[in-house]
Amino acid sequence: MNGALSGIRVLDLTTVQMGPWCTRILADFGADVIKVEAPEGDSSRYTGVPRHRGMSGSFQHNGRGKRSIVLDLKQTAAQQAILRLVPTVDAFASNIRPAALKRLGLDYQSVKKLNPAIVYLSMVGYGSAGRYAGRPAYDDLIQAASAIPMLLQRSSGQPRFIPMAAIDRIVGSAAANALLAGLLAKARTGIGQMIEVPMFETMAQFVLSEHMQGQTFDPPTSPAGYPRTLSPHRRPYQTKDGFIAVLPYNDGQWRRFFEVAGKADILKADPRFADIASRTANIDSLYEMVGEELKHRTTDQWLDLLAAADIPCMRPHTLETLLEDPHLADAGFFSWENHPSEGRIRTMREPSTWSETKPPTGRFAPRLGQQTREILTEAGFSEDAITDLIALGVAKTDLPGS
Repeated sequence: MNGALSGIRVLDLTTVQMGPWCTRILADFGADVIKVEAPEGDSSRYTGVPRHRGMSGSFQHNGRGKRSIVLDLKQTAAQQAILRLVPTVDAFASNIRPAALKRLGLDYQSVKKLNPAIVYLSMVGYGSAGRYAGRPAYDDLIQAASAIPMLLQRSSGQPRFIPMAAIDRIVGSAAANALLAGLLAKARTGIGQMIEVPMFETMAQFVLSEHMQGQTFDPPTSPAGYPRTLSPHRRPYQTKDGFIAVLPYNDGQWRRFFEVAGKADILKADPRFADIASRTANIDSLYEMVGEELKHRTTDQWLDLLAAADIPCMRPHTLETLLEDPHLADAGFFSWENHPSEGRIRTMREPSTWSETKPPTGRFAPRLGQQTREILTEAGFSEDAITDLIALGVAKTDLPGS
């Protein structure tokens, strides 16, 4: 087997970040992911500064291991071509809004008629059972809807978005889990089904599982919000010459931290810090004290002292230094590979390690329409029929004159 999902075929109608992140996970584990793109291609092909147009850095990572077919789904012949692919796949994944899929004849009921055992994954902004159903949704909007900017306001004074498309990746990972569970159920029972994964509900659960706190109970035992992670003093601490991240957590770690800091008796002398409940209730004062202590030595001095005392700590990376991290080098996380069209590129391996069904490597992001001909051939189209579809603009390949 070439990966745990070898033999699984996924028809991928996802775009931008969330959906491609989900299907990239399956591709990393060996699934054959057929990426259906509009003639202009997925918009994520064009973000950043690529070496060649349509092959951006982010697309290199989210598109890896997939095959690209270009079909203009505004045309009936393209819709029919997609439907000819449906019986050949195990799963269908899309983050196109359901109303648009229905207009294209690609809603679950239409697809199920052609492949009753298909696992149909619909990634949406808001679940179909609620009043927001059908609204457009992007990462920033779901961050706002799930209270993340206001959590940052409570901790830092300003409402801000997380400086990355974190929600797309969190929900994309949840969608991959759901799709894999659906495929497992199909393998056990032979039964397909539709799975809807909404961004808003997924993130509401993600946020509130930590921050609902006393609002879990009736009557409430405390306001919402986890004090430790909301503390304005929870941040990388300044040292004499830089910064350090340090997190004493249990009683033993806190005792050893204060010993290293020369305040060995503080846990006994100050009831505010005697146990985890007291420390959580007084977390601002505790973290402020830690911040003051750490200013007195250099980052290297603290790293040595804290490591010797078995206290969790880390030097904060920049994006640049993260690329040179020695642990990642030891683990072979990065490698330089020669992409057929993009030249030498830095790749990241699937982080998990497997003793037997190892994830395949050396699978690159496809050029726009790179596999159009081979995928249509697999769907039963003749060479002449494929040539006609390309000539009519229904399909497109990356090969000039093809």
